[in-house]
Parts: sequence; C-alpha cells; structure tokens
Amino acid sequence: MPLRTPHIAGTTRALLALWVPFWLLMLLVAIEDHRGDHGVRWWEPFVWEGSSCLVASFWILLQRRTSQRWNDCLDQPVRWFARHLAWLPVIIVSFVLVVYAIRHGIYALTSETYEHPGWSYLFFYEGIKLSLFAGLWLGIIFGLESFASWRNERERLLAVQKNLAEFQLSQLRAQLQPHFLFNALNTISSLMQVDVERADRMLTKLADLLRASLQAGAQQWTSLREELGLLRLYASIMQERFVGRVTLDWRIDDDTWQASIPVMLLQPLLENAFKHGVERSVNPVRVEIRAQRAGDSLEITLRNGGTLGDNAVSGIGLRNCRERLAVLYGPAASLSLHSEGDDVVANLSLPWRPFSK
Repeated sequence: MPLRTPHIAGTTRALLALWVPFWLLMLLVAIEDHRGDHGVRWWEPFVWEGSSCLVASFWILLQRRTSQRWNDCLDQPVRWFARHLAWLPVIIVSFVLVVYAIRHGIYALTSETYEHPGWSYLFFYEGIKLSLFAGLWLGIIFGLESFASWRNERERLLAVQKNLAEFQLSQLRAQLQPHFLFNALNTISSLMQVDVERADRMLTKLADLLRASLQAGAQQWTSLREELGLLRLYASIMQERFVGRVTLDWRIDDDTWQASIPVMLLQPLLENAFKHGVERSVNPVRVEIRAQRAGDSLEITLRNGGTLGDNAVSGIGLRNCRERLAVLYGPAASLSLHSEGDDVVANLSLPWRPFSK
C-alpha cells in the first residue's frame, strides 16, 4: 500500500534521517566493544547488527505503510501507543526467530557455528531490549507524526482563511461599486435640471471612469499612479457639479508613483470629502490630496475644509475601506478621520510595497 499523504512521506524522510545514523552508531559501538577481542572476527559485528537492523527496518517499514490507519487517533496518545504496542509480542517472537535464523545461516555459509544462550533467555533478554527499543522509536514517530499533522492542519486553515479573505474582498467591492455608481448618477441627475450641456460632459466622463474602473476591477492591486488616475476622473466629475466651489491640490511625491495600493481604495475618501465638505459649504473649499513615503509606510492624506458630521465616520464607503484594509493588511494598515481646526483630515497608512504586475 503506497504512502498516501504528503505529511506521511515527510515523516518517513525525517525518520529515515534518524534511522540510518542510529544503526551506524550501533555498528560502531559493536565494533568498538569487540576491538582487540581475538575471539571475535572482524565481520561478526556486521552480521549481528546487520541482521538486527534488517528485521527492525522491516517492522518500521510496515508501520509506515499502515500509518494512515493509526493516525486517526493522534489526538489520543494513550490509544495510539496502545494500538502499536498490541503488536509487541508478535514483533518480539518474529524478531528473535528471524534474526537468529539469519545469523545461523550466515555462520553456516562460513562453516562456522553461531553460539548463543538458550532460547528462553534469548526471548526474555531480547523482549526487554525490544520493549525499550519500541518505546523509543514509537515516541519519535509519534512526535514526528503529531508535528506533521499539526503543520498539515495549519496549512489547511491558512488556505481556508485565504479563501475567506478573498470572498470578503469580493463582497466589499461588490458593495462599493454600485454605491459609487448611484452617487455619480445622482449627481448627473441633479445637473440635468439646470445644465444639460454640463450633464452631458459628466456622462462622458462617467463612461470613461466606469471603463477604467472595470479594467482595474479585474485585479486586486494597482500602482498609486493608476489609482490616482481613477481618482482624477472621479474628481473631474465632481468638479463639474461644484463649479467654482472646489479646488483640488495634488501633492504627490515622485517616489510614491509605483507604490502598491488596493484598487479603488481612495475614491470613497475623496467622495467623503465632497459629501461632507464641499456639498455642505457655501464657500469655496480646497481639497488637498497628499502622498508621501515615510520609511516602510505609504502615507496618504486627504484634507478638506468643513466639519466632521455624525455620519462621516460610519458611512458605507469608509466602513468598506477599513474592512478591506483589515483583510489585506491586518493591523499593519490604518485609516483615521478627524478634525484639525477648520479642516477634516483623513489619514491612510499602508505598508510600503512596490507594485509589480
């Protein structure tokens, strides 16, 4: 029966890496013990240890071949050991009979006689030795199997978590795009009542933005340059609506253009600035978008005049941004929204990663 799972094969390789040096050590000890003993020929330690190694290897190999059946109770060590040790009487009897048969056979081929104590003593002596031997190696096997099983379960858990994260991101983006489209169409609808030409320009820009969004939507990550391209399209639509009421100031450091950033992460932040800053103000509002590198972080700041309303922090756009950051970066990324004097400031901090397609 073949080895059926990768972790069993890995355990077998690790066991082999211990098994071979162990028997080499046993052989060296036997040679050293009988060195200078003129009653022992040079080849005899090889026969003694070689025969024991051969039969013991057979039983270890059999255990590896049937290990899949035993490993269903790795979480119950007493049961696992009991199932293995139940075979110990069979192992002792077969080991003694086969090992000493091999030794008698080899000695017979050399016209020598292999002498050993009586069979009763042999079964008693070898039984004690094999019990200790079996306890040692079963302990090693149990440790290796338990570690391999834990690692296998951990890999499966990581795979499940990755699939769950991807599903969550898909759900968040599915919520974000209709939300953005609704707001953009609502803006155009309001203009249709007062300025059809401007509304037509906005529809053209919206088409360009949707086309670019669909192209970007096929991937999870983009460069800051591409993300800001989408943001400028959105800003141009909003500037058509609020003509003369908003000024955008783009302050993007040159070394940030190729930074990696999640697709369509910044649009909800700018949307929030227009909704809670520009739309509520009767005076012209300046919106500043700044990106800079700070050590191992990409720092993006959106600053606009206005006040921080009760709904500004809990809106669907910002909530989705925070949830996406939590899924993609964990605690390594942050998004905060707070007031600074007469301004509302959104601070976004991401781990610095260069974008690569």
